[in-house]
Amino acid sequence: MLTTNPFDDDHLHEECGVFGIFGHPEAAAHAALGLHALQHRGQEAAGIVSFDGSIFHNHRGLGHVEENFGSEAVMRKLKGAMAVGHVRYSTTGETLLRNVQPLFAEMEFGGFALGHNGNLTNAMALRRQLVRRGCLFQSTTDTEVIIHLVAISLYSTVEDRLIDALRQIEGAYSLVAATRDSVIGVRDPLGIRPLVLGKLAKSWILASESSALDIIGAEFVRDVEPGEIIVLSAEGIRSIKPFAKRERRFCIFEYIYFARPDSVMEGTSVYQARKRIGAELARESRVDADVVVPVPDSGVPAAIGFAAEAGIPFELGIIRSHYVGRTFIQPTDNIRNTGVKMKHNANRAMLAGKRVILVDDSIVRGTTSRKIVEMVRQAGAAEVHMRISSPPTTHSCYFGIDTPERDKLLAARYDIEGMAKLIGVDSLAFISLDGLYRAVGEAGRNADKPQFCDACFTGDYPVVPTDYLHGGEDPKQLSLLTEDAP
Repeated sequence: MLTTNPFDDDHLHEECGVFGIFGHPEAAAHAALGLHALQHRGQEAAGIVSFDGSIFHNHRGLGHVEENFGSEAVMRKLKGAMAVGHVRYSTTGETLLRNVQPLFAEMEFGGFALGHNGNLTNAMALRRQLVRRGCLFQSTTDTEVIIHLVAISLYSTVEDRLIDALRQIEGAYSLVAATRDSVIGVRDPLGIRPLVLGKLAKSWILASESSALDIIGAEFVRDVEPGEIIVLSAEGIRSIKPFAKRERRFCIFEYIYFARPDSVMEGTSVYQARKRIGAELARESRVDADVVVPVPDSGVPAAIGFAAEAGIPFELGIIRSHYVGRTFIQPTDNIRNTGVKMKHNANRAMLAGKRVILVDDSIVRGTTSRKIVEMVRQAGAAEVHMRISSPPTTHSCYFGIDTPERDKLLAARYDIEGMAKLIGVDSLAFISLDGLYRAVGEAGRNADKPQFCDACFTGDYPVVPTDYLHGGEDPKQLSLLTEDAP
């Protein structure tokens, strides 16, 4: 059986990353580099669509960016001075080639390519309506709903058709689209998903994170504003703001785990934010210990901040192998249980006889934490304490993050004492919600008007997840990625 590495299974996953560039003779090559910098946001598939002034070219494939765009022959085919690209992480069901983005369609006005990071929470309802109207769906992604809404719109310009489509959708999204004469970027009215604008000489760039600009030597210009549409064309850059202004609700988990630490989001360095989170966590949950050990790699910045604030030495007590691929073969339960050592191994010299504080970014199902703790104890640790740089994850996300159903979330089923017993630690503590807000630059959480989307911790969804509510019961995680989706 081919399966995802179990250490990846127990983390939340961002579904996608997007990249767009206009006005560069090597647009596709720059798009491929940008997607490489965004690989952490989606590791199951990648695609690029380019336009050379007369013909759209595209290449989409399963696997990593390098696997798909490391070939000179492939890159030679992606001609043109404009391109949009996408990396994808699927939620449930198979990763199918027909679901790989950017999606492309020939419209009344010409070709239209679209890449999407996020999740439309009313996509199923819209899909049913569109099918009844005779629309023929070629994929099982929610993104295709936008394609059809643009196609059937009665407005004349591409921008007006897109705005017409956006007024009908709900949820979280950052989009990049390509037409015959423009690259378009869109961010949802609440700004839940990230999107930034950059410039390289005379060319303009859109990307999910600033690190995708760094890799090609581009200048960071600014964040795309919530509800803003950016049009890049031969005339330059144009901003359209068709929606009423709303209080922004940027996803706070970007600071905790999703974004690369070398990115800057909403004016905040992700790396510095994670160090501050670790320091705040140390202030809130002090414990006598000999060493602070990060669970690599996502726990490293928070562990550095924790160690500095607590005055306890920071050590790499767990070593990660960087040569394990996305998947590996696990033919038996015995190999499945021991296979975690392919990716992480205890550094006995730093653990034996020590009181250890393990710092990680989150606990989802708890399977990874339990295996990590077992590994550290087997290495001779005298005590094992775990500190988590996010509040307990108690609710599923419906805005573009792959989370288990709520009854699979450990924090939804156990209190902290029960969780500690289950994963086998001497003590367990999470950062408080107010502490998290303080660490990312706020005085605390405003309960009346939360400054971020923190629904995975609070259940306070900034958009009603229409597709997921059933007669007042707890919402279930659904997906258009399954073969039997309506």
